[in-house]
Amino acid sequence: MPALSGLYTPIVTPFRNDTVDDAAIRRNVERYMQTRLTGLVVLGSNGEAVLLDDSEAERVIVAARSAMPASRPLIAGTGAESTKATIAACVRAARAGADAVLVRTPSFFKNMMTSDVYVRHYVAVAEASPVPVLLYNVTMYTGVTLPPDAVGLLAEHPNIVGMKESGSEASLLADYIARSGPEFFVLAGSGVTYFSGLVAGAEGAVIALAGVVPDLCADIHDHVRAGRILEARAIQRRLTPLARTIGGLHGVPALKAALDLMGFDGGLPRAPLGPAPRAVVEGLRRTLTDLGVPLLQPAPLDADPATT
Repeated sequence: MPALSGLYTPIVTPFRNDTVDDAAIRRNVERYMQTRLTGLVVLGSNGEAVLLDDSEAERVIVAARSAMPASRPLIAGTGAESTKATIAACVRAARAGADAVLVRTPSFFKNMMTSDVYVRHYVAVAEASPVPVLLYNVTMYTGVTLPPDAVGLLAEHPNIVGMKESGSEASLLADYIARSGPEFFVLAGSGVTYFSGLVAGAEGAVIALAGVVPDLCADIHDHVRAGRILEARAIQRRLTPLARTIGGLHGVPALKAALDLMGFDGGLPRAPLGPAPRAVVEGLRRTLTDLGVPLLQPAPLDADPATT
């Protein structure tokens, strides 16, 4: 199994007075280091990376790295619209302590994003990046899809070691896997289809779900690897409602609310995102309780769910 494959969660970025809260990041990371997660991803979609400036992004990496042992991998998101800016972000991430970078597809000029364009972009990034590169396909946010033929070509580059596919289309994930070689790994990126992605051949995952129930997600991974498919499927069924809520339905606000309920530092998203509605927070409370997740004391009925 490739060295960087495994189970990761894309951690949130806590803010205090709309400023990156370094101490809160370290507290969250220290808790995650007590779980069976392989490592962590910072500056992903769930880390609100697109809402951070360069100096803030570097602070996030430094804070997370300072709370992790060297043996646990830290992957940093470095995607930008230009190749030049992406390379600069990769260099900063490596300097700040990232072990690898996760590079989102450029997407603003959608009708011009061909396989040739993507290959040129990623090869240039890989040639300049001081650390290994992972491709990042997240169509639900970018509106573009990295073509499988481009992935097949890019998988041959020695510094492009894998990719994250965040969609729920099993056939696309399988196509990515089929076109890549044994040293290139594909990570599932959807908590809803985590189990099916592993069965299809994914070498692990980068999922928000693992930030809330890391050990249950690790159980699914272990069951699939051991051929205990029925056991893995049963856990996935239990987790799917939670995966939907903190994924495509309510996203970052719901993920941060779930973490707050568990005593992590979640807090408010950065504008223009707003807090999860009260109904969503109470639904999360019930779902987490049903899963046996320890929660803080229930908030008073008149409390603002965004601050609990």
